[in-house]
Amino acid sequence: MKIGLFIPCFINQFYPNVGIATLKLLRSFGFDVHYPIDQTCCGQSLANSGYQKNTKEIDEHFDQVFDPYDNIVAPAGSCIFYIKTYSGNRNKYRERLFELSEFLIKQNVLEQITSHYPRNVGIINSCHGLRGLQLGKSSELAGDDHSTLTTILSKVKDLKMIHLDRSDECCGFGGTFSIKEPELSVKMGRDRLKDFIKNGAEVITGTDVSCLMHLDGIIRKNNYRLETKHYSEILYQT
Repeated sequence: MKIGLFIPCFINQFYPNVGIATLKLLRSFGFDVHYPIDQTCCGQSLANSGYQKNTKEIDEHFDQVFDPYDNIVAPAGSCIFYIKTYSGNRNKYRERLFELSEFLIKQNVLEQITSHYPRNVGIINSCHGLRGLQLGKSSELAGDDHSTLTTILSKVKDLKMIHLDRSDECCGFGGTFSIKEPELSVKMGRDRLKDFIKNGAEVITGTDVSCLMHLDGIIRKNNYRLETKHYSEILYQT
């Protein structure tokens, strides 16, 4: 199996260690992983701003870059959901595109996880992952642990999973929503963080760095005793 690693813009520009951790993690499980150097944005930013008709060239470029691969994996539920649902490539790549946690479970590699992370960890379920990709408790992949992430992180030694009062609540980021409605976006983020603080989380993790970035900004501004970390970095400490 030849895997094409898709690294979205947010990760490439702001969180490159997430991309590195994902690459090394997949290779540690024995997968043949390649990073196509010519890849670009998936087009979601344009579409979210009302310019989906202008994404044709981006769709064609994505097809050119990733067509040679058997599967395409990304550590970002938002971009995977967009391509599978709204892009011009949705029909061609719907069965070949995977968010990282979904791919790991489908490939039955969870027993190979050897990471050690002695922290209290809470999960922010991104809306695209939870409601779009169905990575929550309604997913056939989630089992009894309510999400693909809790299923995977339960394999990490000494990691304590924090149960939240509202595991399905939006963080308030919402892409362009945070730009158009910044006050409401921040208020939603603060309300979301109260749940983590109340239940004793030390670290917040999730499938989308955009959600983690939004919460991290609020954490820093308010000096909350919380950290954010993408789960790929927990599974493979770089």
